[in-house]
This record gives sequence, C-alpha cells and structure tokens, in this order.
Amino acid sequence: QVQLVESGGGSVQAGGSLRLSCAASQNIRSINFMAWFRQAPGKEREGVAFIYTPGQQTSYADSMKARFTISQDNAKNTVYLQMNSLKPEDTAMYYCAARTAGTTWPLWPLESHDYNYWGQGTQVTVSS
Repeated sequence: QVQLVESGGGSVQAGGSLRLSCAASQNIRSINFMAWFRQAPGKEREGVAFIYTPGQQTSYADSMKARFTISQDNAKNTVYLQMNSLKPEDTAMYYCAARTAGTTWPLWPLESHDYNYWGQGTQVTVSS
C-alpha cells in the first residue's frame, strides 16, 4: 500500500505560480512512475506531468511542457509540481498518482488507469 498526500494548492491570479507537493509513504525510487493528473468540473481526468523515479526522467503533456516542472526529492519521498504562468484554464483538482504494478520503462504510462494509487487531490483555482 502506498499513501500519497498532496499539498500546496490554493487560489492565485493569472500569471502566478504554485508548487504542489506529493508526499509518499515509501521510498519513491521503488515506485517507478509517479505523476500529476488534473480534473476540472465536467471534464475527464488528464495527465499533466510524469516522472520515472529511478532515473528522474520526466515527461509532460504538450500544453503544460513550457510552464510546469515535475521533480522529486528522494530524501523526503516527495514529488513536486512547479506551476508557473498559471492560466484560468489550469483551474482543477490536481491529483498525485503512483504506479507500482511493474515498470513499463522506457514506455511512459500516460493514462489514469495505468496508476494504482492516488492521493486525495488538492484544488488549484486561477482567477483572471
């Protein structure tokens, strides 16, 4: 069992920044893949950023690549999502996810069904 606890969400104005944190209950390098997804009201959950924790390789959804950065701190078993130049359309519940069901590397698991552990979510609201 992996427990994931997100924090760092909040309300910001357009153009602002937030850093989300996801603290895992075990060594994140043993998890293989961790990711951030988001879900806006009335929309499907979408992948935002992904990290292969053994090597810290990263991948992003095209629309977020220039503004978001995923990173990890192995000592704290924590994955971060730095979000810059936020837009109103970034408003959503942001979820941390972990995949422990075997590695697919070098293929990236990009869909929500690829992940078997989820945090409770943290709300991000961007006002114009």
